[in-house]
Amino acid sequence: MGYRRSLLLGMVILVPLGYFVRFAGNTDWHSHGGAIAYTLFWICLGQFIRPRTSPLGTALGVFIATCAIELLQLWQPPWLQALRSTLPGRLVLGTTFLWEDFPPYVVGCFLGWLLIKWLRSQTSKSMP
Repeated sequence: MGYRRSLLLGMVILVPLGYFVRFAGNTDWHSHGGAIAYTLFWICLGQFIRPRTSPLGTALGVFIATCAIELLQLWQPPWLQALRSTLPGRLVLGTTFLWEDFPPYVVGCFLGWLLIKWLRSQTSKSMP
């Protein structure tokens, strides 16, 4: 299977898996598992869109973006609250700032970096 198809398959698996892990229970682990899946999804999407970007560059970019989105939750102007009141806004922007979300972002980005490096090694002949 080619690199981009592998990334697409990964995204197709990560979306329901992330929701299942996130909403299957009320423990901290479920919330953290959802955050890890969230970062993995964005890393796969970033590589799908720009496959020549380095795995480290993609992982760092996703880490910075997810941290910025988390910090953005401290800012609550009416227009941003209106966006967050929609389902897509809640899913992408989140609603509540939590310091506890940062460690899962680190873990997810590290796992995403490893995943991309592994996928590239497995599909190096079919890289664009």
